[in-house]
Amino acid sequence: MTILKQEIKSQKTALLIWSLSIGLLVAMCVLMYPEMESQMGSVNEMFSKMGSFTSAFGMDRLNFGTLVGFYAVEGGNMIGIGGALFSAIVAVSSLAKEEHDHTAEFLFAHPVSRTRVITEKLLSVFTIILILNAVVLLLAIGSILMIGEEIFWKELLLFHLAYLLMQLEIGGICFGVSAFLVHGGLGIGIGIAGIMYFLNIVANISDSAKFLKYITAFGYTETADIINSGKLELKYLVPGLIMMVIGIACAYGKYTKKDLR
Repeated sequence: MTILKQEIKSQKTALLIWSLSIGLLVAMCVLMYPEMESQMGSVNEMFSKMGSFTSAFGMDRLNFGTLVGFYAVEGGNMIGIGGALFSAIVAVSSLAKEEHDHTAEFLFAHPVSRTRVITEKLLSVFTIILILNAVVLLLAIGSILMIGEEIFWKELLLFHLAYLLMQLEIGGICFGVSAFLVHGGLGIGIGIAGIMYFLNIVANISDSAKFLKYITAFGYTETADIINSGKLELKYLVPGLIMMVIGIACAYGKYTKKDLR
């Protein structure tokens, strides 16, 4: 597991910065809730009159006056966008950086198969994503306890499970893309995450675009749906996991036969 450890070590600074940034932003939102709670009635009324904007983010189906509703919108957007970008950035550069940084000749001069390299790099991407989500969840729980509110365990864990699966899906897709790249592909990774987020907004606004929910990784992270149904939408989750598996399979298929520069 030398490669796995080295990959995690190489990402420790980025992991620390992203984890604390997302986690502390979420914690700050929670800590602000007691000051804003008395104003939530007028906020709900304002959002109810904003038409498509509220539909785009699912705010028309949430009650801002409760902590769970407030967290679903404010915390959810930060974890969703931040986590998606970080997982895409880490995954899309995982395989490509060996050629970009001219370390492939050093790595493959050792008695190690390409399959092992791919496997350990994939495990490192997933491990890094898991660590990020664990830190964010702990900070979220800590901030809720600090304001003296009761923790909404079921919804909270379902929220974070959905975001974790979304990040793993984007990570798997971008990992597959990484096998085809020579350079880091930072822009491509960010683009994939951004496009998926935009497709989900379009699907929320237009009934005729609901089919996009099956394509975007954000389809099963709708906090309003999770609160109302008490579960994740499997009809959107399963296609997402299939796309993740396809991305990983492409990484193995391409990189094991790739003529490394």
